[in-house]
Amino acid sequence: MTPLGILLRHGDHEAAHYALVLATGAAAIGREVTLFATNGGCRVLLAHPALLDDPREALLASRGVATLAVLLDAAAELPVRRIACEAGLRAEALDPAALAPGVEVAGVVTFLGAVGAGQIVSL
Repeated sequence: MTPLGILLRHGDHEAAHYALVLATGAAAIGREVTLFATNGGCRVLLAHPALLDDPREALLASRGVATLAVLLDAAAELPVRRIACEAGLRAEALDPAALAPGVEVAGVVTFLGAVGAGQIVSL
């Protein structure tokens, strides 16, 4: 199958949620997936993302929709390669030590190399 690269540029709940829906869904059907977060998107890859306290989390759960918490756990368990952009971390003044276990720190060249001739989706 064609590799899938997901570029997460925003740190808002909606973008983060759907990036993780795409990543986990594609990984579940056997696609090679790389989630590359930059700038505000890096915040979703923190060990304790503030988005987990967003009111939408409770709303999604009450409607039977997978929450960010569920999707983050799934992404860590599935073969989703998670990369936080080195420049994006600096731009947001985020410490790489605050990232969730298993999240790599690298640049756009690493992301593009991982995706190769595959498909890239930007959120």
